[in-house]
Amino acid sequence: MSLRIIPFTSEYSERFKELNVEWLEKYFYVEPKDTQLLDNSEANIIDKDGFIYFAQYNNEIAGCFALLKLGSGEYELGKMAVEAKFQGLKIGQALLSFAIDLAKGNSWNKLVLYSNTKLVNAIYIYKKFGFKEVPIEKNLPYARSDIKMELLLN
Repeated sequence: MSLRIIPFTSEYSERFKELNVEWLEKYFYVEPKDTQLLDNSEANIIDKDGFIYFAQYNNEIAGCFALLKLGSGEYELGKMAVEAKFQGLKIGQALLSFAIDLAKGNSWNKLVLYSNTKLVNAIYIYKKFGFKEVPIEKNLPYARSDIKMELLLN
């Protein structure tokens, strides 16, 4: 398997949107906050001290994730998606491992994520990597979020 994790470049912004819309429409629907982030990911993520990375599998962009800055040393892991034809190859786990290593390498304190409990496989993998469920706040930007998890890094 030829898998590389590569950083965002403008040429991949449309692919970032495609990957996310695919999984959102499969399990949920595209919400206004998704549209805001996906329509202009460079301005709304990268330019706000965030990060986007892609999984390149045999020279195809197969998956992605974003890290959105919440505060000093605290980022939200979001917009993680792997195209259906590449699922089952542990690409999501490779992306998650990369995100955690990046956070540790930058001496961040915490990674936070929001998900939905119907995504049983994803929740299982998050727990496997050390994320713990924490109380979820009210009035979140996504209707689909019914679980909050965090990984303390220090």
